[in-house]
Amino acid sequence: MRIRNFSIIAHIDHGKSTLADRLLQATKAVSEREARAQLLDSMDLERERGITIKASAVTVTHRYKDEDYELNFIDTPGHVDFTYEVSRALKACEGAVLVVDSTQGVQAQTVANAYLAVGNNLTLIPVINKIDLPAANPDKVAMEIEQVLGLPAEDCLPVSAKTGQGIHELLDRIVERLPPPPAEKMRQLRALVFDCKYDDYKGVVLYIRVFDGQIKHGDKFRMMGTGRTFNAIELGRNTPFPQKMKALTFAQVGYLCAGIKSLAEVRVGDTITLDNDPATEALEGYEEPKQMVYCDFYPATDDEGTGKRADFESLREAMEKLHINDASFTYEVQHSEALGFGFRVGFLGLLHMDIVQERLEREGGVNIIQTAPTVSYQVMKLDGTLVEIHNPADLPDMGVVAEIREPIVKIEIICPNDNIGDLMKLCDARRGCFQSQMAIGEDRQMLIYELPLAEIIYDFYDKLKSVTRGYGTMDYEIIAFRADNLVKVQILVNGDAVEALAMICHRENADQRSRSILAKLKGQIDRHQFEIPLQAAIGGKIIARESIKSMRKNVIAKCYGGDISRKRKLLEKQKAGKKRMKQIGSVSIPQEAFMAILDQGD
Repeated sequence: MRIRNFSIIAHIDHGKSTLADRLLQATKAVSEREARAQLLDSMDLERERGITIKASAVTVTHRYKDEDYELNFIDTPGHVDFTYEVSRALKACEGAVLVVDSTQGVQAQTVANAYLAVGNNLTLIPVINKIDLPAANPDKVAMEIEQVLGLPAEDCLPVSAKTGQGIHELLDRIVERLPPPPAEKMRQLRALVFDCKYDDYKGVVLYIRVFDGQIKHGDKFRMMGTGRTFNAIELGRNTPFPQKMKALTFAQVGYLCAGIKSLAEVRVGDTITLDNDPATEALEGYEEPKQMVYCDFYPATDDEGTGKRADFESLREAMEKLHINDASFTYEVQHSEALGFGFRVGFLGLLHMDIVQERLEREGGVNIIQTAPTVSYQVMKLDGTLVEIHNPADLPDMGVVAEIREPIVKIEIICPNDNIGDLMKLCDARRGCFQSQMAIGEDRQMLIYELPLAEIIYDFYDKLKSVTRGYGTMDYEIIAFRADNLVKVQILVNGDAVEALAMICHRENADQRSRSILAKLKGQIDRHQFEIPLQAAIGGKIIARESIKSMRKNVIAKCYGGDISRKRKLLEKQKAGKKRMKQIGSVSIPQEAFMAILDQGD
């Protein structure tokens, strides 16, 4: 049996999952009765949103020139937030099928994923999808692929994943063009753990690619990174439905169950070897994912109107269970004066944050209050120590701070020629630094800017789509931390600092953002029996203020004429009561107020 291992990579919504469906049908892996759209997207959330969140590994058989070939392929996500999933999948492959939409052409994530594959020394097969559409222009897109990625236009294979046109030619080309797995370097078992998930009945399921040797049912194996040993209870592969096997041998991809109860005992990127005959050298693993966006999750008030907070333990259990299936986010216990106990959670990006929140609410059955997202900063102290903070509340006293460094991203924007000027204005307004500009075909350009990550995590993508009428795409990567004139802005409600609303921003933008946030807070916080001052402060200096007027009873309504001193006495008594109430009264802040910072770019 000959083997080919490859991944399917593309920009989001260019047809990867549909192409995977057709490959399964063309190789008779699924029958017409079993087939359904997005077969490999097992989560309801993936099917509803039409996006791939988790990579899926599948084994199929293709007959070529009277010989059977085992094709192991991985359907990967396309969104920039899930690049970590793509990089893990590429480590287990020798080639990649690069899918490009024939109506949209080369997009930002197309370029990023292609470079990622080339960086891993993979052979690329360019595929132009959706040629059945009236607006398809495969010849033009083929020239774009040659111009931007350097892949010959004549090598581009036109297919339609919807109708099945060109699918058999693609399978033949995979066998012809993609290299077979490299020869074994040693006889001892070495298998790479490229993904894992938690199953309620089987425990942690490991997805592995065998590079050397073989593993059989019942073998005792060792995780070379953690040193833990387990017994192989079940081996198999997805075809795409789980199929048990007695052994996984050289170059094969499959799953392994060993009754592991916690993901903490497993590290993705680790090497598996036999305990009684171990390998001396581990395989090259992965860099740990770098969380760049942080926010707080707190249990929300219940639905019965009692005003009580949901059980913190329920949120903890939901968080632990989700972390078993998605180890790319981090969390730690956080306490807020306004919201009680919750978690400070780190994400790979904004979409990742949105997905995690929705999965917690669906799968964990908890309602969540989410604070506005922030990014991580590096703080250089006067004594030379460098600390990393993920929460503005953790910023040390400015008297001991030498400089604050913020994350800078290199952003690639692909857009129509007509929108170049508007996008340059947008980037310049976000403290962007122009790097280069390149033509992609006749009617599109690629802009490359360097921008602070904090300037793009709020509404930059929405503004980009608005300016380009939906035709613009972007991809970014963190390149450095750089010092700038950054300050911490505290939001004071009734004189008390609300740490959940604190932010770090550039001093030039502090006044404008503060006024915007206070105006939104004023509209979200209900009026009380006393006046509520809303203030923004940098250190001890107030830079912006709004006031929420108090609800007042007309205490002089019962006075019909008479001496003015009687009216004055009643007003003074009311005034003293309001003052006393303000000193001991508390202000309730709704969740919408904590989300006000999200719209601060408006």
